[in-house]
Amino acid sequence: MTNSDLIVDFAGEEFRVRSGDVFRVGREGDLAIDDNLFLHRHFLTVENVDGLWLLSNVGSRLRATVTDSASRVQAWLAPGARLPIVFAATSVIFSAGATTYELTIRIDEPPFRETAHFATDDGQSTIGEVPLTPSQRVMILALAEPLLRREGTGMSELPTSAQAAERIGWTTTRFNRKLDAVCDKLDRIGVPGMRGGARSYATNRRARLVEHAIAARLVTREDLPLLDAEREASADSAED
Repeated sequence: MTNSDLIVDFAGEEFRVRSGDVFRVGREGDLAIDDNLFLHRHFLTVENVDGLWLLSNVGSRLRATVTDSASRVQAWLAPGARLPIVFAATSVIFSAGATTYELTIRIDEPPFRETAHFATDDGQSTIGEVPLTPSQRVMILALAEPLLRREGTGMSELPTSAQAAERIGWTTTRFNRKLDAVCDKLDRIGVPGMRGGARSYATNRRARLVEHAIAARLVTREDLPLLDAEREASADSAED
């Protein structure tokens, strides 16, 4: 249990939250993120309850992906749910419409403390490895590129399938086939939000894929050179 202050970092701007305060995130609140009408007026709250910091989703539609700084543990925070903040640094990623946001929560005295033997020799995470083909990884990179290229935390516009396909020199049809295959693969291992429905939009599925890929480190900033390499390979193939 801890009563130490908590820091919320968004796009390099830090907010200090003291025990006894309720910190609100949304279109309005202590952290007024954006005038995005897809974003709830009040979406997330952070407060200290009986010495434990809690992150709550007070919205009615949007969900957030919550992960530790090393992306070993991941949770999906649904409307009405709340999670204890137990790590020294916690990333919160969520999408509203075509925009994806990320903020970081830090506490000086976390309830969970790492030990030297926490990591396994094979590098496996508690999230679980998902085998991806090179083309599937490039497809995800094309969608996640704006978020991966940002400096620090903040927000980014999610590309459409057509824009992402053009980025790597693919046809939209090929891109969507790869997108379907990856979403089906993730859905089979229990990742929520990967399968569309009558009330689901294509943007929602792409946003959820990007959230999961960033949180689970399926792709990282170091992978970005693969995008230009794929575009060049696609151009060479078209010339043959």
